[in-house]
Parts: sequence; C-alpha cells; structure tokens
Amino acid sequence: LLLAGCAMSAQPAGAPPPAAARPNIILITAEDLSPRFGAYGDTVAVTPNIDRLAAEGVSFMRAFTTAGVCAPSRSALITGVHQETLGTMHMRTRDFGTKSKDGTPYEAVPPAEVKAFPELLRAAGYFTINDQKTDYQFGNPFTVWDQNRDGADWNARSADQPFFAMINHEHTHESRTWPPGTDPALHPSVPNVMKQNARLDAEKNFAPTDPAIVRVPPYYPDTPVVRANIARQYDNVRAMDAAVGRLLDRLRAEGRFDDSIIIFMTDHGDGLPRGKRTVFDSGTQVPLIVRFPDKRGAGTKRDDLVSAVDLAPTLLHLAKAPVPKWIQGRDLFGGKAPQAIFMGGDRFDEVTQRFRGVREARFHYIRYFSDLPVIPSLAYQNVNPIMREWRRMLSAGGLTPVQRSYLEGPAPRELLFDTAADPDEVTNLAGDPRYADVQKRLAARLDTWIAASGDQGRDSEAVMVARMWPGGKQPATAPVSACRISSGKLRLQSATPGASIGWGGGDGKANLYAAPLAAGAPFMAAAIRYGYSASAAVTIDPARVAAC
Repeated sequence: LLLAGCAMSAQPAGAPPPAAARPNIILITAEDLSPRFGAYGDTVAVTPNIDRLAAEGVSFMRAFTTAGVCAPSRSALITGVHQETLGTMHMRTRDFGTKSKDGTPYEAVPPAEVKAFPELLRAAGYFTINDQKTDYQFGNPFTVWDQNRDGADWNARSADQPFFAMINHEHTHESRTWPPGTDPALHPSVPNVMKQNARLDAEKNFAPTDPAIVRVPPYYPDTPVVRANIARQYDNVRAMDAAVGRLLDRLRAEGRFDDSIIIFMTDHGDGLPRGKRTVFDSGTQVPLIVRFPDKRGAGTKRDDLVSAVDLAPTLLHLAKAPVPKWIQGRDLFGGKAPQAIFMGGDRFDEVTQRFRGVREARFHYIRYFSDLPVIPSLAYQNVNPIMREWRRMLSAGGLTPVQRSYLEGPAPRELLFDTAADPDEVTNLAGDPRYADVQKRLAARLDTWIAASGDQGRDSEAVMVARMWPGGKQPATAPVSACRISSGKLRLQSATPGASIGWGGGDGKANLYAAPLAAGAPFMAAAIRYGYSASAAVTIDPARVAAC
C-alpha cells in the first residue's frame, strides 16, 4: 500500500489548463429512441424534464447516428470515427459464429492511433466516469475510464479536478416494449426481460398513454396491437424522462447543474421495427441537446446536419483538450457544417445485410448490397408485437403495397427520399427521371465516402477478422518497459503500436500514462491496445531504470 501510494503521487510532466477553465461535462444517454419529445414537436410525448433542458440549451434538430443499432453506433460515438473505418460495424463482434453459421467471436482492432475520447480527456486531466453501458466492440480497455460501473460518480476525483460523466438509461430499449405476458417460447431472453420490464412498469405512477392518440406511420398496419405497442413506447419515454428528472435534481442539489455542461442524446433511433437496424431517419435520427451553465444559446434550435462522430471533437474542444487529426467529426460550436453525413449497417445478430446511406439536409439516399428484404426475419426483433402483427397480416393478405414492400424481398438496390415532402420516407424516388441529378449526386457522394473511409465492409466479416486476429487468435499487447530521459523522468512504452498504458498500484491500472513520470518509489504498469488482450502487469523500479 505504501509503495502504491508513493507511485500514484507522481505527476505527469506538463501542467493541463487550470481547472476553472475546464468545465465538468455530463452526457446523459437513453437507448433506442427517436426524438419523441415535446421539445421536438411530439404532441403525445410527456417529457417535461428533457423539454426544460431543451428550453435552457441548444437543440439540434437534424442529429443522426452512424448506425441504427447500439454497438456499432456506440463505437463511432466514443471515438469520433465511423464504425466502417474501425471495423466495428457488425452487431456484435462477440456473436460472430454463435448466432451465425460461420465465424468465431472476436473483438475488433481499430487503427492503432484511435482512442476513445474519454481516454483523451483523462490524458488532459479529466476524471472520467461511465455508469452502466460500454458496448464498443473493441473490448473495455482499462485506460478509458477512471470508474466504469453501475452507480459510478465523480466524488472520488481529486480536489478541483474536472470530470466527464456518461450516464445511460435503459427505459426505452427495444426489449422494454415487450408487454407483460410475452410468450417465453419466442426467444430465450424473454423470461429475464419480463423481470426487468416488471420493475420498469412499477415506476410508472401515471395513467398509460391512450393508444387512440398515437400516430401510426404508413409503413405499419394500423391495428390495435400496433397502437398499443407504440403507446407502450411513449410510456417508457415518460418513465425515462422522470428518471432523467431525478438525475437533474441530484445535480442541482450537488451544485453540478450550475458548473457543468449537460448533454442529452440517444444511441440511435426508435427500437421499434423499421427503426432499429435500419438507416431510415426512423433508425438514425436522434435528439441532441446541449445546455451550458450560463445558458448561452438557450432555446436555440439548429438545423445543420450533425453526425454522432461530431460528439468526440465537440467535447474535446469544450474541455480545451487537443483534437486528433484522425477524428472524422467536427466541433459543433466551431467547425463547418457538412453538406452530407453517412451511416451504414452490416450483420445484425444472425443476419448479414450490408447497406450504406448518405443524408443531405433534404434528400436521403440508401444503397443495399444484399438480396434480403428491407426487414429480414431476425429472432430478437420478431418478439416485438408490431413485428409479429406485421408478419401475421402479411400472411393474411391485409397489408398495403408499401407495408408489404419491407417484408418481401429483395430490397431495392437504391432508395431515394425527399424528406421535406415525405418525412416518413415511404416514396422511393430512385429511378424517377425528375430526380436523376439528385440520385447521381448522392450516389457519387456515397462512393467517395466508402473509398475515403476505408470501409472494411467491402470484405466479408471472416476476411476482416483474419486481418485483425491472424490465425484466429487475439493478439496480445506487449508488456510495459521504462527508460530514463535526460530530465530524469521515466518514459513508459510498449512495443505494440497504439498501446495505451496504465500505471499505479496492485494491478498497474490506476492512472493513465500521458507524459513522462517523476521518479519515485516502484510501481506497476500494464498496457493494452484496443481489441488486443492486455499485457501482464510489470513492476517498474525507478532505481533500476536505464537511460533511454
């Protein structure tokens, strides 16, 4: 303990900016949810807490994620790099070969230089906290977070140290729409989900949403089953808003509401069918609200295009931390707005289905590369009551041509939508001579982006995995070594390109190595490259370290 305490007291060289110049930042997230909020014009939603946050902040009205499903989307959000560049676009890497016929579970190996933005914040002096969910597809590197657990908070940080906290809410997850009494035979996860949903339903101390007042989009059959499930989603949204309200009350009580930038967004669009696992707006458009302590821009609504990869550079800029050149997004409060943003989908559990999309302010173009229907049969998604009702009515012959088109394959090779005239995106303009120039422009944009991004989906998943894990085995990170530079400080390094290093007490993971260390008592250190297995911890004795 004494050795650990001495080692952990050593400070990296190079002082970060004064704490007063670096705000606390709190990112509140929810799962599987489009902008179903009063602040975004939804008249059914009861969301007073998030609406109030929007009234005091800047609301982005055209914010989109890079994927319509959580793990690929979260990998892009946490790095500022598209999942196709990272090799994290398949849902989930650990399911390859377990829910599909071929393959073996793996962790993706991003390019060596890529780091999660919380690790970059740690390097800049921030204390980083994650409450509940990671799901990054490249493992959970111990260098990303100071605390990564349920109930993690900022109280263990050093005096005056700024913090970044990411706090997730599950209330609106796809599975939370499964109603009581869902048949356990539909999927192995149903029994456990029913227990979780019972706890969620116990939170709902309000009258349920009237199914008669919900809007049924034209791609769904308008039946009591469909209306009831949409109404349940609104109830879940209301319960989530109440939970966010309790969090905001805590922040106010602790003084954090007045000294922190507070951000709210979701990890992708609706968890309902034809939302989740697609790149229609219903699958990728999300709320994004940024509230500053001084309420600058309060009540502002911005219409510029936003991608989830913009979050990392924005937060680094707000924290006065360096923004690496490899980040693909832009600072929302200083960078130039793009003319288009991009999104995609690949394998979803047991179904491989590749598609890519490009979204301009008005037009949205989607290209499919496989011969499956737009909505293929997927075991987990088939539990949802809307999905089961949709397929029942397909068999009974009770669907409109538009409604049938999603379930009967194959998907059109190209889809083009005028989102201003057709916000539900149900009228495909691809092939219409009146929109030939628009289609050509967006198709060329997509081709250019696929090439520039290094889209790894051009290869099969098996080929990609073989490239990341040669011989089918997870690469191991080389151990940490140390040498003494001319100032007398210690430089830590690993022979593995892109490895991150932790140092400190018993397991060598307490602190992030960001700059040479002042010599002190012996300490332990370990290294990890994202997607690799971690090195063994080694003891570094400054008295025995040779010159570099």
